[in-house]
Amino acid sequence: MPIDALRDQLPAYAKDLAMNLTSLAGESILTDDQKWGCFIASAYAVGQPDVIKAINDAAADLSDEIKTGAKAAAAIMGMNNVYYRALHLMKNQEYSTLPARLRMTVIGNPGVDKIDFELWCTAVSAVNGCGVCLDAHEEELRKHHVPAVNIQATLRIGAVVHAVSRVMAAEKAAA
Repeated sequence: MPIDALRDQLPAYAKDLAMNLTSLAGESILTDDQKWGCFIASAYAVGQPDVIKAINDAAADLSDEIKTGAKAAAAIMGMNNVYYRALHLMKNQEYSTLPARLRMTVIGNPGVDKIDFELWCTAVSAVNGCGVCLDAHEEELRKHHVPAVNIQATLRIGAVVHAVSRVMAAEKAAA
């Protein structure tokens, strides 16, 4: 299993990450589409090639639509997280009253299950650290009665994929 291979590449100091990676790969709270979509979206959000490859290999059984939807979540949230985080951080709140004027139609029509897409956007928003987007996507999920433990699972996946990616990049740079 590619996740095992990825886990085995982690240095001893990242043992907790290795254990978390294994447990999240076996997570059963989410559907496989939701879980592996979160893994893919989070990996693409961070952009570390070895992690992207390992996760794509682990998620090889997913449909092309799910894979594309997860990558679309990473792409659109890569833009939105920067924009909305900036608005939140700026002292001048006038910018928050202006229309974004950014194309983001994929959010309304992602080509996959809307709840799955919202979960993936939540994971990517956690990776990118945008509280505004986290709140917006969490609110949308709660409107659809998605349990808190399901939302938490996406946050855990995003956090672990992010940390694993950072360790892998650091180790590659140090080699």
